[in-house]
Amino acid sequence: MAASLGLTLYNLGQRRDPAEPLVRPARPIGRLVWLHAPGEGLVSPMRALARRLVEEDGLPVLLTAPVTGPDLDGVVMQPPAPDNPVDARAFLDHWKPEVAVFAGGQLRPAVMHEAADRKIPMLVVNGKAPAFLRERDGWYPGLMRSALARFRSIMAVDEAAARAFRKGGAGLSAVAVTGRMEEESAVLPASEAERTALSHLLAARPVWFAAGVTEAEETAVLQAHRMAFQHSHRLLLILMPEHPSRAAPLAQALHEAGDYVVAERSRDEDPEADVEIFVVNNLADYGLWYRLAPVTFLGGTLTGKGPVRNPMEAAVLGSAILHGPKTGQSGPVFGRLGAARATRAVASANDLGEALSDLLSPDRAARLAQAAWAVASDGAEVTDLVLQRIRAIMDGEA
Repeated sequence: MAASLGLTLYNLGQRRDPAEPLVRPARPIGRLVWLHAPGEGLVSPMRALARRLVEEDGLPVLLTAPVTGPDLDGVVMQPPAPDNPVDARAFLDHWKPEVAVFAGGQLRPAVMHEAADRKIPMLVVNGKAPAFLRERDGWYPGLMRSALARFRSIMAVDEAAARAFRKGGAGLSAVAVTGRMEEESAVLPASEAERTALSHLLAARPVWFAAGVTEAEETAVLQAHRMAFQHSHRLLLILMPEHPSRAAPLAQALHEAGDYVVAERSRDEDPEADVEIFVVNNLADYGLWYRLAPVTFLGGTLTGKGPVRNPMEAAVLGSAILHGPKTGQSGPVFGRLGAARATRAVASANDLGEALSDLLSPDRAARLAQAAWAVASDGAEVTDLVLQRIRAIMDGEA
């Protein structure tokens, strides 16, 4: 009775604007898996899960999140629907998911009860602690216990989170401590023949890569290169602007300034022994430069809105990471990397130059890169477990 009253009171409190009907894309054909990430810090692991569901199982995926990130093949990305009975029914009528996977522990009672009534299996992954959309919603009598009791499986990040779910009303057998899922960190491809050829050409020169540098950061990157160059006169900067179209005018400006010997990859030039700045512009080559450069600065983090590239791209390929204070949507990822002492944070061009000079020591760069790789690969076994659970449910085995 309390649960029913709590849900009724909750639903009455959820406003809906009938003048703004939701427009949804067509549902993909097949057995659809719905993934929901309520916050930025949970989008990356859910994107990693979505990618594997598509690539390994050939399943269409719906990912709902406030900010979903770049497009993924086979994945429909949408903002979450309002949590009220009308929108919940319309959402489930349209998408018809075979399983629903919620990250973190934010509870959306209207859609969860509607999904349970339709016998759609529900899971929690990366479970931290159960909470409603708004803190005051926790006062609805019996609502949390009723919602949690409907989950087939709750995979908590640690024992404290597991206790919170059990205390909230989840079934004891449904809750398990599994740890965190892996972050999205696809290994970018690169031509091994080209990597080998460039490695021979560079001949153990110190190299750093400025990845996705915004136009506003160019001066700071060049200043940092100048500072580090004083300590290592063979230092090569591989410079990738944020936008490929910026490469040619940037290279031209560097040529005209005459401070450095500059080569351009787009002109089929190579980083010969006398080249000090190598300007590159092919977005498909990021994997090559991460492999060649022991140190990477992530553009967009000094004066931008956050990194132009996913920090895990460099981490998984063993390049030590330098970054500024602007972490943007990648803040939680940088938080994990920072906690593991796997990145070096800088606040200015001078800081960047000093940190770069320090990391020209191969041992220091290697320690940073090894710690970053450990963070990037951490959680893979948890994602494997989540995949196994989803597959078992869809096969009728769980």
